[in-house]
Amino acid sequence: MKNILIILLIFVLLISGCTQQNNDKVTSIDRESKIPADAIKMAPSQDDHPPQLHSSEYKTPVPLQHPINTAGAEDSPFIPADKNELYFFFTPDVRVPAEKQVIDGVTGMYVSKNVNGEWQKPERVILQDSGKLSLDGCEFVYGYKMWFCSAREGYTGIQWFIAEFYNNKWTNWQNADFKPDYEVGELHIHGDELYFHSARTGSKGGYDIWVSQNVNGEWDEPQNVDIVNTAENEGWPFVSSNGDELWFTRTYLGTPAVFRSKKTNGTWKEPEMIISQFAGEPTLDNEGNVYFVHHFYRNNTMIEADIYVAEKK
Repeated sequence: MKNILIILLIFVLLISGCTQQNNDKVTSIDRESKIPADAIKMAPSQDDHPPQLHSSEYKTPVPLQHPINTAGAEDSPFIPADKNELYFFFTPDVRVPAEKQVIDGVTGMYVSKNVNGEWQKPERVILQDSGKLSLDGCEFVYGYKMWFCSAREGYTGIQWFIAEFYNNKWTNWQNADFKPDYEVGELHIHGDELYFHSARTGSKGGYDIWVSQNVNGEWDEPQNVDIVNTAENEGWPFVSSNGDELWFTRTYLGTPAVFRSKKTNGTWKEPEMIISQFAGEPTLDNEGNVYFVHHFYRNNTMIEADIYVAEKK
Protein backbone atom coordinates (compact mmCIF):
# COMPACT_ATOMS: atom_id res chain seq x y z
CA MET A 1 0.00 0.00 0.00
CA LYS A 2 1.25 3.46 -0.89
CA ASN A 3 2.51 5.58 1.97
CA ILE A 4 2.88 9.36 1.92
CA LEU A 5 6.42 9.00 3.25
CA ILE A 6 7.28 6.92 0.20
CA ILE A 7 5.83 9.66 -1.98
CA LEU A 8 8.15 12.19 -0.34
CA LEU A 9 11.15 9.91 -0.95
CA ILE A 10 10.25 9.55 -4.61
CA PHE A 11 9.92 13.31 -4.93
CA VAL A 12 13.39 13.88 -3.48
CA LEU A 13 14.87 11.37 -5.90
CA LEU A 14 12.94 12.86 -8.77
CA ILE A 15 14.13 16.42 -8.32
CA SER A 16 17.71 15.26 -7.77
CA GLY A 17 18.18 14.02 -11.29
CA CYS A 18 15.07 12.74 -13.06
CA THR A 19 12.78 14.49 -15.49
CA GLN A 20 9.04 13.85 -15.62
CA GLN A 21 7.17 13.83 -18.90
CA ASN A 22 4.64 16.62 -19.15
CA ASN A 23 0.94 15.95 -18.68
CA ASP A 24 0.13 16.12 -22.38
CA LYS A 25 2.39 13.13 -22.97
CA VAL A 26 1.22 11.32 -19.87
CA THR A 27 -2.41 11.33 -20.92
CA SER A 28 -1.62 9.88 -24.37
CA ILE A 29 0.08 6.71 -23.13
CA ASP A 30 -1.87 3.47 -22.65
CA ARG A 31 -0.91 2.22 -19.18
CA GLU A 32 -0.89 -1.42 -20.29
CA SER A 33 1.69 -0.69 -22.98
CA LYS A 34 4.25 -0.16 -20.21
CA ILE A 35 3.69 -3.54 -18.53
CA PRO A 36 6.78 -5.66 -19.28
CA ALA A 37 6.38 -8.86 -21.25
CA ASP A 38 7.71 -10.96 -18.39
CA ALA A 39 5.29 -9.53 -15.80
CA ILE A 40 3.31 -12.30 -14.07
CA LYS A 41 -0.48 -12.00 -13.98
CA MET A 42 -1.39 -13.86 -10.82
CA ALA A 43 -4.62 -15.85 -10.49
CA PRO A 44 -6.27 -16.90 -7.23
CA SER A 45 -5.24 -20.49 -7.92
CA GLN A 46 -1.57 -19.41 -7.87
CA ASP A 47 -1.85 -17.40 -4.68
CA ASP A 48 0.30 -18.64 -1.79
CA HIS A 49 -1.48 -16.30 0.64
CA PRO A 50 -5.09 -15.78 -0.53
CA PRO A 51 -7.39 -13.38 1.36
CA GLN A 52 -9.22 -15.06 4.23
CA LEU A 53 -12.89 -14.16 4.81
CA HIS A 54 -14.08 -14.05 8.45
CA SER A 55 -17.69 -12.91 7.98
CA SER A 56 -20.82 -14.71 6.81
CA GLU A 57 -22.21 -11.41 5.48
CA TYR A 58 -20.05 -11.50 2.34
CA LYS A 59 -19.16 -13.80 -0.51
CA THR A 60 -15.64 -15.10 -1.06
CA PRO A 61 -13.38 -12.24 -2.25
CA VAL A 62 -12.48 -12.31 -5.94
CA PRO A 63 -10.28 -10.05 -8.08
CA LEU A 64 -11.88 -7.50 -10.37
CA GLN A 65 -11.60 -8.40 -14.01
CA HIS A 66 -9.82 -6.57 -16.79
CA PRO A 67 -9.75 -3.64 -17.58
CA ILE A 68 -9.20 -2.85 -13.87
CA ASN A 69 -6.65 -5.50 -12.92
CA THR A 70 -3.64 -6.19 -15.10
CA ALA A 71 -0.23 -7.80 -14.74
CA GLY A 72 0.87 -4.48 -13.30
CA ALA A 73 0.04 -3.33 -9.75
CA GLU A 74 -3.38 -1.86 -8.96
CA ASP A 75 -3.50 -0.43 -5.46
CA SER A 76 -5.24 1.96 -3.02
CA PRO A 77 -8.88 1.73 -4.22
CA PHE A 78 -11.46 4.37 -3.33
CA ILE A 79 -15.15 4.62 -4.30
CA PRO A 80 -16.94 7.95 -3.67
CA ALA A 81 -20.30 7.71 -1.90
CA ASP A 82 -22.05 9.82 -4.53
CA LYS A 83 -20.47 8.49 -7.75
CA ASN A 84 -20.21 5.19 -9.62
CA GLU A 85 -16.46 5.62 -9.90
CA LEU A 86 -13.42 3.67 -8.73
CA TYR A 87 -10.16 5.51 -8.09
CA PHE A 88 -6.91 3.60 -7.69
CA PHE A 89 -3.11 3.80 -8.02
CA PHE A 90 -1.28 1.95 -10.80
CA THR A 91 2.32 1.18 -11.65
CA PRO A 92 3.26 -1.23 -14.46
CA ASP A 93 6.17 -3.04 -12.80
CA VAL A 94 6.67 -3.40 -9.04
CA ARG A 95 10.31 -4.39 -9.60
CA VAL A 96 11.19 -0.94 -10.90
CA PRO A 97 12.59 1.51 -8.33
CA ALA A 98 10.19 4.26 -7.32
CA GLU A 99 12.31 7.04 -8.83
CA LYS A 100 11.95 5.38 -12.24
CA GLN A 101 8.25 4.59 -11.87
CA VAL A 102 7.39 8.28 -11.79
CA ILE A 103 9.01 8.93 -15.18
CA ASP A 104 7.45 5.99 -17.03
CA GLY A 105 4.49 8.13 -18.16
CA VAL A 106 1.79 5.89 -16.70
CA THR A 107 2.40 5.43 -12.95
CA GLY A 108 -0.16 7.41 -10.97
CA MET A 109 -3.84 7.83 -10.13
CA TYR A 110 -6.63 6.43 -12.34
CA VAL A 111 -10.41 6.43 -12.35
CA SER A 112 -12.91 3.97 -13.85
CA LYS A 113 -16.63 4.60 -14.28
CA ASN A 114 -19.22 1.91 -13.68
CA VAL A 115 -21.71 1.62 -16.55
CA ASN A 116 -24.53 -0.93 -16.29
CA GLY A 117 -22.61 -2.87 -13.66
CA GLU A 118 -19.34 -3.00 -15.60
CA TRP A 119 -16.15 -1.10 -14.79
CA GLN A 120 -14.93 0.78 -17.84
CA LYS A 121 -11.38 1.37 -19.09
CA PRO A 122 -9.59 3.51 -16.48
CA GLU A 123 -8.41 7.02 -17.32
CA ARG A 124 -5.43 8.86 -15.85
CA VAL A 125 -6.23 11.56 -13.27
CA ILE A 126 -4.10 14.68 -13.78
CA LEU A 127 -3.64 17.08 -10.86
CA GLN A 128 -0.75 19.26 -12.02
CA ASP A 129 0.01 21.76 -14.76
CA SER A 130 1.80 20.45 -17.83
CA GLY A 131 5.54 20.27 -17.36
CA LYS A 132 5.51 20.67 -13.59
CA LEU A 133 6.57 18.05 -11.09
CA SER A 134 4.10 16.48 -8.68
CA LEU A 135 3.41 13.18 -6.98
CA ASP A 136 -0.21 12.78 -5.90
CA GLY A 137 -2.14 10.20 -3.93
CA CYS A 138 -4.31 9.54 -0.86
CA GLU A 139 -7.41 10.75 -2.72
CA PHE A 140 -10.82 11.31 -1.17
CA VAL A 141 -13.59 12.43 -3.54
CA TYR A 142 -17.04 13.77 -2.76
CA GLY A 143 -19.22 15.94 -4.98
CA TYR A 144 -17.06 18.19 -7.11
CA LYS A 145 -14.12 18.18 -4.68
CA MET A 146 -11.08 16.00 -4.22
CA TRP A 147 -8.77 16.02 -1.21
CA PHE A 148 -5.34 14.58 -2.03
CA CYS A 149 -1.79 14.60 -0.67
CA SER A 150 1.02 15.78 -2.89
CA ALA A 151 4.72 16.59 -3.06
CA ARG A 152 5.14 19.25 -5.73
CA GLU A 153 7.16 22.17 -7.00
CA GLY A 154 6.92 25.31 -4.93
CA TYR A 155 5.98 23.53 -1.69
CA THR A 156 7.97 21.99 1.13
CA GLY A 157 7.45 18.31 1.89
CA ILE A 158 4.08 16.62 1.56
CA GLN A 159 0.96 18.74 1.88
CA TRP A 160 -2.77 18.25 1.51
CA PHE A 161 -4.59 19.90 -1.40
CA ILE A 162 -8.17 20.32 -2.60
CA ALA A 163 -9.10 20.24 -6.29
CA GLU A 164 -12.37 21.05 -8.06
CA PHE A 165 -13.99 19.11 -10.91
CA TYR A 166 -14.86 21.60 -13.65
CA ASN A 167 -15.33 21.16 -17.42
CA ASN A 168 -14.74 17.41 -17.10
CA LYS A 169 -11.33 17.73 -15.42
CA TRP A 170 -9.78 18.37 -12.03
CA THR A 171 -8.52 21.92 -11.62
CA ASN A 172 -8.00 24.86 -9.25
CA TRP A 173 -5.94 22.88 -6.72
CA GLN A 174 -5.01 24.70 -3.53
CA ASN A 175 -3.85 23.88 -0.01
CA ALA A 176 -6.32 22.18 2.33
CA ASP A 177 -6.89 23.80 5.71
CA PHE A 178 -5.43 21.13 8.00
CA LYS A 179 -3.22 22.39 10.81
CA PRO A 180 0.31 20.97 10.49
CA ASP A 181 0.41 19.80 14.11
CA TYR A 182 -2.57 17.52 13.45
CA GLU A 183 -0.26 15.38 11.26
CA VAL A 184 -3.13 14.28 9.02
CA GLY A 185 -2.49 11.04 7.16
CA GLU A 186 -4.82 9.23 4.76
CA LEU A 187 -8.35 10.39 5.44
CA HIS A 188 -12.09 10.11 5.00
CA ILE A 189 -14.57 12.96 5.52
CA HIS A 190 -18.14 12.18 6.56
CA GLY A 191 -20.36 15.19 7.15
CA ASP A 192 -18.60 17.36 9.74
CA GLU A 193 -16.18 14.61 10.78
CA LEU A 194 -12.66 14.12 9.49
CA TYR A 195 -11.22 10.64 10.09
CA PHE A 196 -7.53 10.08 9.44
CA HIS A 197 -4.59 7.97 10.49
CA SER A 198 -1.55 9.42 12.18
CA ALA A 199 1.35 8.50 14.44
CA ARG A 200 0.91 11.83 16.26
CA THR A 201 1.51 12.17 19.98
CA GLY A 202 -1.08 10.17 21.91
CA SER A 203 -1.15 7.21 19.52
CA LYS A 204 -1.09 3.74 21.07
CA GLY A 205 1.59 2.54 18.68
CA GLY A 206 2.39 3.25 15.03
CA TYR A 207 -0.64 4.65 13.23
CA ASP A 208 -3.89 5.27 15.09
CA ILE A 209 -7.21 6.49 13.73
CA TRP A 210 -8.22 9.99 14.84
CA VAL A 211 -11.33 12.12 14.30
CA SER A 212 -11.72 15.88 14.11
CA GLN A 213 -15.00 17.82 14.14
CA ASN A 214 -15.63 20.75 11.81
CA VAL A 215 -16.77 23.67 13.97
CA ASN A 216 -17.59 26.98 12.29
CA GLY A 217 -15.55 26.02 9.22
CA GLU A 218 -12.45 24.86 11.10
CA TRP A 219 -11.25 21.40 12.09
CA ASP A 220 -10.92 21.22 15.86
CA GLU A 221 -8.39 19.28 17.94
CA PRO A 222 -8.33 15.60 16.84
CA GLN A 223 -9.54 12.93 19.24
CA ASN A 224 -8.24 9.37 19.32
CA VAL A 225 -10.88 6.83 18.25
CA ASP A 226 -9.78 4.76 21.19
CA ILE A 227 -11.99 1.70 20.71
CA VAL A 228 -10.49 0.79 17.31
CA ASN A 229 -6.81 1.45 18.10
CA THR A 230 -4.20 -0.95 19.47
CA ALA A 231 -0.41 -1.21 19.62
CA GLU A 232 -0.58 -2.38 15.97
CA ASN A 233 -1.00 -0.04 13.01
CA GLU A 234 -4.59 1.10 12.35
CA GLY A 235 -5.19 3.31 9.35
CA TRP A 236 -6.72 3.99 5.92
CA PRO A 237 -10.20 4.73 7.36
CA PHE A 238 -13.40 4.54 5.32
CA VAL A 239 -16.83 5.52 6.68
CA SER A 240 -19.95 4.02 5.11
CA SER A 241 -22.33 6.46 3.43
CA ASN A 242 -24.85 6.14 6.28
CA GLY A 243 -22.12 6.87 8.83
CA ASP A 244 -22.74 3.68 10.82
CA GLU A 245 -19.64 1.69 9.85
CA LEU A 246 -15.96 2.57 10.18
CA TRP A 247 -13.76 0.36 8.01
CA PHE A 248 -9.99 0.37 8.34
CA THR A 249 -6.75 -1.59 7.97
CA ARG A 250 -4.95 -3.18 10.92
CA THR A 251 -1.78 -5.26 10.94
CA TYR A 252 -2.73 -8.83 11.88
CA LEU A 253 -0.22 -11.67 12.13
CA GLY A 254 2.28 -9.60 10.19
CA THR A 255 0.12 -8.62 7.19
CA PRO A 256 -2.67 -6.08 6.57
CA ALA A 257 -6.26 -7.07 7.39
CA VAL A 258 -9.63 -5.36 6.98
CA PHE A 259 -11.63 -4.54 10.12
CA ARG A 260 -15.03 -2.94 10.72
CA SER A 261 -16.45 -1.07 13.70
CA LYS A 262 -20.20 -0.40 13.93
CA LYS A 263 -21.74 2.68 15.54
CA THR A 264 -24.50 2.14 18.10
CA ASN A 265 -26.26 5.08 19.77
CA GLY A 266 -23.55 7.40 18.45
CA THR A 267 -20.64 5.32 19.78
CA TRP A 268 -18.17 3.15 17.86
CA LYS A 269 -18.02 -0.44 19.09
CA GLU A 270 -15.24 -3.01 19.32
CA PRO A 271 -14.15 -3.78 15.74
CA GLU A 272 -14.35 -7.19 14.09
CA MET A 273 -12.02 -8.64 11.48
CA ILE A 274 -13.68 -9.12 8.09
CA ILE A 275 -10.85 -10.11 5.72
CA SER A 276 -7.25 -11.00 6.59
CA GLN A 277 -3.98 -11.91 4.84
CA PHE A 278 -2.59 -9.15 2.65
CA ALA A 279 -5.96 -7.36 2.51
CA GLY A 280 -6.14 -3.63 3.11
CA GLU A 281 -7.45 -0.14 2.29
CA PRO A 282 -11.16 -1.05 2.27
CA THR A 283 -13.76 0.96 0.40
CA LEU A 284 -17.48 0.27 -0.16
CA ASP A 285 -19.88 0.88 -3.02
CA ASN A 286 -23.51 1.85 -2.51
CA GLU A 287 -24.57 -1.82 -2.42
CA GLY A 288 -22.26 -2.49 0.52
CA ASN A 289 -19.75 -4.56 -1.44
CA VAL A 290 -16.24 -4.35 0.03
CA TYR A 291 -13.33 -3.50 -2.25
CA PHE A 292 -9.73 -3.79 -1.08
CA VAL A 293 -6.19 -4.25 -2.36
CA HIS A 294 -4.52 -7.66 -2.23
CA HIS A 295 -0.76 -8.02 -2.65
CA PHE A 296 0.57 -11.30 -4.04
CA TYR A 297 3.73 -12.46 -2.29
CA ARG A 298 5.98 -15.41 -3.06
CA ASN A 299 9.18 -16.16 -1.13
CA ASN A 300 8.84 -12.80 0.63
CA THR A 301 8.80 -10.96 -2.70
CA MET A 302 5.80 -9.02 -3.99
CA ILE A 303 4.78 -10.23 -7.44
CA GLU A 304 1.91 -7.83 -8.16
CA ALA A 305 -1.20 -6.26 -6.61
CA ASP A 306 -4.87 -6.47 -7.60
CA ILE A 307 -8.11 -4.91 -6.43
CA TYR A 308 -10.54 -7.47 -4.97
CA VAL A 309 -14.22 -7.33 -4.07
CA ALA A 310 -16.19 -9.26 -1.47
CA GLU A 311 -19.82 -8.93 -2.49
CA LYS A 312 -22.43 -8.45 0.20
CA LYS A 313 -24.87 -11.37 0.34
